[in-house]
Order: sequence, then structure tokens, then C-alpha cells
Amino acid sequence: RYYSYHMKITYRPEIDGLRAIAVGAVILYHAQISVLGRHFFKGGFIGVDIFFVISGYLITSIIFKELVITGSFSFKHFYQRRIRRLLPTLFFVILVSLPFAWIYLLPNDLFDFSYSILSSLGFSSNFYFHYSGLEYGVGGLRVPFLHTWSLSVEEQYYILFPIFLLIIFKYFRKYLIHTLIFAFLLSFGLANWTSANHPSISFYFLHTRMWELLAGSMLAYFEIRLGHRSKNQTLNLILPGIGLILIGCSIFLFYDQMYHPSFYTLLSIIGVSLIIWFSNKDELITKILSTKLLVGVGLISYSLYLWHYPIFVFIRKFDIIENNNFQKLLFAFLIIVLSILSFYFIEKPCREKKINFKKIFIFVFSMFLLIVSFCTYSLNLKLHPFLTTYGGVDENLKLNYNYNNYSKKKNIFIIGNSYADNTFEVLYNNKKLVDKYYFYTAASDINTSYDGREFRSNYQIKCLIEFLERENLICDKNSFSFLQTQYEKSNYIIFAERFNFTRTFLSSEFDEILDYLKKDKKKFIVFLDDLTGADILDIYIHRKGNLPNSKELDKLEKELFKKIKKWRKKDFDKIKNKFKNDDIKFITRSEVYCDFVQKKCPLIRDDNKLYYDMGHLTYYGAKYFSKKINLITDKLLNN
Repeated sequence: RYYSYHMKITYRPEIDGLRAIAVGAVILYHAQISVLGRHFFKGGFIGVDIFFVISGYLITSIIFKELVITGSFSFKHFYQRRIRRLLPTLFFVILVSLPFAWIYLLPNDLFDFSYSILSSLGFSSNFYFHYSGLEYGVGGLRVPFLHTWSLSVEEQYYILFPIFLLIIFKYFRKYLIHTLIFAFLLSFGLANWTSANHPSISFYFLHTRMWELLAGSMLAYFEIRLGHRSKNQTLNLILPGIGLILIGCSIFLFYDQMYHPSFYTLLSIIGVSLIIWFSNKDELITKILSTKLLVGVGLISYSLYLWHYPIFVFIRKFDIIENNNFQKLLFAFLIIVLSILSFYFIEKPCREKKINFKKIFIFVFSMFLLIVSFCTYSLNLKLHPFLTTYGGVDENLKLNYNYNNYSKKKNIFIIGNSYADNTFEVLYNNKKLVDKYYFYTAASDINTSYDGREFRSNYQIKCLIEFLERENLICDKNSFSFLQTQYEKSNYIIFAERFNFTRTFLSSEFDEILDYLKKDKKKFIVFLDDLTGADILDIYIHRKGNLPNSKELDKLEKELFKKIKKWRKKDFDKIKNKFKNDDIKFITRSEVYCDFVQKKCPLIRDDNKLYYDMGHLTYYGAKYFSKKINLITDKLLNN
């Protein structure tokens, strides 16, 4: 008597329209589509939150309907529907990606790839990505299935929520809505606090995402409780439009560094909820969301979501496209084609009940075994001794060395990203240079976490500016104090990095640093790392299974030289001209290491591996190149 027992869950095309907006926002966010140099979809990650609300609404509607009408709930049928809906397409996309991962991914990337796939099969990839320190979004376009974290969150919800709902419905029915509201508020409060203190946990874990799903659940409860949604014609005409505006504001105004999920995320959650509750067939926004184009995109949204991320990872990893919107749109077209094919040939047939579930299970289980076999074999490759030689110098020695008191030698302070660490290791392994100069680096010693995101050289630049301006705004006290001590005692500053060097050296922050350096009469050297593509050797080993002979190695070294020349063409003239105009001494790594007469760059000449990945050096690599760097570095420092 408490519920509308005859309520039907009818198809709502506007919800597919909402799905289209959600998946479109996510894809545009990862594609980094820019207009006149500006990215308009920096908040596109909010599309995942839209999916959570929709999932909470639909799943709760299904469970409530069964509980209300029959008084019981079939876990068997529920999970069969979830398997039909989620697993065939997911496993198929993973299966298609395996050959590409095998051929092209580096050993360490293949290791991460395999672990992430295994964790996604166990509905726990969100935990793996958190504990691996991987950041979702543009900065995380390295692991092809990083986006499966959201599927793991939903799957965990699908496992726990029916049990929770059944218990409350059976024993505490009159407190059901109170329980949902309390769980919503608790999860929302945890999300706010955790985003400020442990942002990675807040982003990836269920307990801080549950309030978004529960927002949809509460809508489903009231709809079944009342037997209808809003009947207020005025509100039905106004509020869906406001909801769409709130979603649009989230997509266009949010950005990566904001706390999320948090109070700010409530903007989009309210927007989705308004559309779900107040939409009706006579209202404009509902008509727009119900158009054939948006509904069509919404129907294939799951396939679109699954395909887009691995494709973006592979094309960016191998520089298939540059920062060209037309090329990106071509690959977007490829994603759409693949999604349509997988929808009609995998997703839709598997969801239809006319296909016996036993056949679906055999199909899914077969793919599962193939995927597990591949990942297990790939993880065993990590055990190859040649592929596990890590680089650098002894960390304890390095730390003691960094924190020594003022040196009577010329002091050289190295800042930058992980390539600054490599530069330190090369210089420190050269005895002649160490006898003349005292090297120390901030690359490892400044706090490596800012807002829970991976620390890079741009953080050091901002910290350095704050020190030079005698302010302390974003840098933690230890970082600020460290910079102050090391900057003041330095005779030279070497800035060494590779990734994002155009963004770093062409930025206004860098110009600010130059002004201070000139004022403080500091000598400044830029060490640009252009030695990309050193992964050629690792790819060869993957394909051939053994080390190259002398003839093959010579061919690989010439191939590496070609890659470096291609790399140098990209934005290099802008940097070079800026350094020349500002009278900055600079050197590139290829000038030190490569033979421009023979047109090749060294890879390996014995059993010791020189490169840990596509450019970072191993311990042996640092020692090998320390012999080559002496003359050219000495010349730079003495002029």
C-alpha cells in the first residue's frame, strides 16, 4: 500500500541523451580539443559523475520494482543482466588491444598494462590505480585501461547495494529513505574531507563516490513511492533547462586541479537530477535530449567509453597525431565506427534474452581465459634480468651528498623533473667533474606531492618563483626551505627536463625566473633532453625475444638517431631562439651522446642496459654517459 505496485519502468530516450552528453564530455576532455589555443572541455571528466547518477537511478529502479511487486529479489537474474550488459564488450575491447600492447608497449608499460587488466577483471582496478599512483585524465594517458576505474566502482556498487537494499527493505522498510539520505550525506561529507586530504583515494574509491550513485537511487525511490515524477507543469518547463546549464558549467568551468569529488561536484549532480526528475515529453530540453542523434550516441555510449581511452593512449604514445584538431577528429570518427560495430555485433546481441545465458557465459569465460593467459605471460617477462636493471646512483649516498654543508667547490644546483635526476647521476659519476664542482638536485628532494598529483618541474618553477619573491603560497615549508638553502649557495643553476619543455620554457613563469636570475647574477644553463625513442631496443627484444647482434644493433642505433632528429624539429626552433635572445647557455642530450657524423645514437654494447625506458638511464647508462659528458659540460661551465 505504501508503493505504486503497478508502476512500469518505461524507456526514457532523454536519459540516453544524457549519456551522450556524459560520454562526449569525457572523450573531448581526453582528446584535448582546443579552439584558438584554449581547451573548452577541461571539466569533461565530470561525465563519469553523470554516468554514476544515471546508473544509481536505473539500477535502483530495477531492484525496487522487483522488491515491491514480488517482495523478493533474484540475485541470479540481476547479476546475469549485469554480466550481459558489461562484460562481453569490455572483454572484447581488452582482447583487441592485446596485440597492440604486445608489439608496442615498453616492458614497464606492459607490466602496468597487464596488472591493470587483471585488476579490472577482478572489479578492483580503482584500487590498483590508486596504489600505483596513476592519475586519471590527460596526465594519465599512459595506461590504456585506466578508465576502467569507474567500471570497478560501479561493479562494487552492484555487488554491495542490492544486499544492503534487500536487508533494509525487509527489516527496516519504513526507514528506507532515511537510510538512503543518511548514506548520501555520510558519503558526501567523506568526499569533501578526503578530496582535501587524500585526493587520490577520494577520486578512485567507492565510499566517496557512493553519494553520486545514491542521488540517482533516491530519485528512483521517490518515483516508485509516488507512482510518478513531478506533475508541476511550471517546474517541468523550467528546471530541466537549469539542470542542463549546471552540467554545462561543470564541463566548461571545472579543471583538473580542483577538489573532486567534493562540494563543487554537487553542481553537476543536481543538474542531472533535475533533468531526470522534471523532464517530460512536452518540454524543450527533453525534446532536445530525445533527438535521434543524441539517443543514438547514448545507445553506444558504453562502447564509446571503452574504446576511446586505449585508442588515445596508443596514438599519443607513438606521436601518430600532433596537436591538430582535424587529426583528432579523424580518430574520433574511428572510435565511433568501432563503437557502432561492437554495439551491434557484441553489446546488443549479448543483452538480448533470446541468446541463452549459458552461451554468453561460455563466450565471456573464453575471453577471460585468453586475457588472463596473456597478462600472466607478460608479467613473467618482467623477470628477465636484462629488463629489470634499474638506474641511478645509490639513493642514500645521493641524499647525504645533497645535504652536505656549503662546498668550497663551485656549486651547481640542478632542478627539473626525473630527467634532472638523470642529469645529476651522469654528472656525479664523472670523477673529474666532481673534483671541480659540487652537484645537488631538487628533483627528488622537494615534496613530490602537490594536491595529490604527480610532481613535475612546473611545481619546482612555481616554488622557485615564490622563494625569489619571498612568498610561500603553494610550496610546503620543507620544499621552500630546501630551495632557499640550495639557491643561495649555488654558483650555477642547471634546469634539466624533457617532457613539456615547451610549456616550461615558453611560459611567463620562466621569464620571471630569468629576471630574478639576472638580478641575482646567477649563471643559468638549460639541459634539454631530446633523446627520445631509446625504447627501440626494448621493442626489439619483445618482438625477437633476444638481444640484437652487432649488425641489427647498428641498424637500431640509426633508427634511434632518426627519431631524435624528428623530435628536435618539434617546437625546437622556438626554444632555441628564445635561449639565444635571452643569452642562455643550453645543451641538448643528443649533442652529448649521439654521433652526428655516423648518424646514430648508442644503445648497448655489452650485457648492461643503458636505458630503463624511453629515455631514463640505468645505473650503467649513467656511468657510460658520464664519460662522454666531461668536455662539453666543462666548456659550458667555464665560459
